[in-house]
Parts: sequence; structure tokens; C-alpha cells
Amino acid sequence: MENVNVIDRDKKTILVVDDEKNIRDLLVFNLQNEGYNTIEAGDGLQAVDIALKESPDLILLDVMLPKLDGKSVCKKLRYSLNMSSIPILMISAKDTETDKIVGLEIGADDYITKPFQIREVIARVKANLRKSELNTGLELQTKEDKSDIIKVGDLTLDLKRVEAKVKDEVINLTKKEFDVLKYLASQPGQVVTREMLLRDVWEYEEYVGAIRTIDVTMNRIRDKIEKDKSNPKILITKRGSGYYVTDKG
Repeated sequence: MENVNVIDRDKKTILVVDDEKNIRDLLVFNLQNEGYNTIEAGDGLQAVDIALKESPDLILLDVMLPKLDGKSVCKKLRYSLNMSSIPILMISAKDTETDKIVGLEIGADDYITKPFQIREVIARVKANLRKSELNTGLELQTKEDKSDIIKVGDLTLDLKRVEAKVKDEVINLTKKEFDVLKYLASQPGQVVTREMLLRDVWEYEEYVGAIRTIDVTMNRIRDKIEKDKSNPKILITKRGSGYYVTDKG
């Protein structure tokens, strides 16, 4: 059953979605100790309803939920204009590579496996909130010429609209995918390591267990922007080093 606590508008609000009350209680207790507002939902339909009504700053979303599973919740919220950029952190007992990839592909910003360490959850919450706040407060930092466009070869990023194009075709990217391309395209030709991406885009302080997230995200981006994924012309891998965006078509 849902539980909407008294909201302090000066604090960030986190929606905790899990059908197990003991897990919700654990998360809520620790999140409130960190100074966050919390609201709760015990099934998928409640989660969608509360999220759309309350517009939380971040959602902790269990995968296995009654009435509507977490993956379907994530998809529904990503289709909503007001929810498209809110960080969604999926929590699941399923820890296979495939499960993580599917979670990221449907729009989740992060994937945490059960049993989890509460410190890890709090750290990832903070990292995703910091990133979201930067993107909201500074929409995008522009150069002194006030340019809102980054163009590298066939890739064009409209920073004001948060829109990516390859040649003249608009590419449907998640906010995280756009942020990754923006980071790389801002320094074309320069190899960026996975650790740099985790630090500067994901804003993780610890990288253990998260490196694979980068490769999954890069593969997902290539599926969308490359004509031939096996022979990429935009997003290049430097074996053993990292990734870069090239202006050579």
C-alpha cells in the first residue's frame, strides 16, 4: 500500500517502490536519515500513479512487483514528458548481465542488485541526484559565444533541446545516453576512459562493479547512431583505453 509522507519542499523527494515492506522500511529509514523526503508504493500501478502526481526527484524501483512489473513501470514513466529525465534506479534480485542490460535499455539510469549494501544505494542515489541537478540547474554549460550546438562530423547535439541528430535524422536517446555523447563530443578525438565517464557523467565515487555499465551504454548508443555497428564511424573504441567521438566520417 502506498505511503505518502509529509513533504518538505526544500528537500529532494525519492519514491521508493518495493512490494516487500521490510525493504521499503530499510530504504526509507536510511534515506530520511540522509535528509531526503520519501514517498512509497507497494505495487507497479501505485508507483506510476504516485510518480505522475508527485514528480519525485528520483525513483528507486524494484523489478518484481505485483499488478505491474518494474520494467513496465519504467517504460510507462519514460513515455511521460514530465518523467523522461527523472533518474530511475532499478533494484532486482536478478543479477545476470542480460537482466542488467535490459534494465538499462528500457531507460533505467542505474541497476542495483539484491542483496544490496545500503551505503552503495545511498551513494548511487546521491550521484544520480547530483547529475540531475546539474543538468536541470545549468541546462548545459555553453561557450562564451553562447552556442547551444555541438557538431562533430555527422553528429549534431542541440544542447538546448537535448536533441541528437546523425546527419538530418533525429536520434531517440535517453538523458544518460545524451550526456555521454555530449561529454565525448565536447572533446572530439580525445580518448576518454571508463573511469572518467563514471566519475564525470555518472558521478560515481567508487567504480567497483560499475565498469560494465559503460560498455552496455556504449553498445546501446551505437545501436542508435551507427549505420553499421560493426564498423562504427562516430563512436569509436580505443582498445584497452576507452572511447572517443571522431569527426572523420
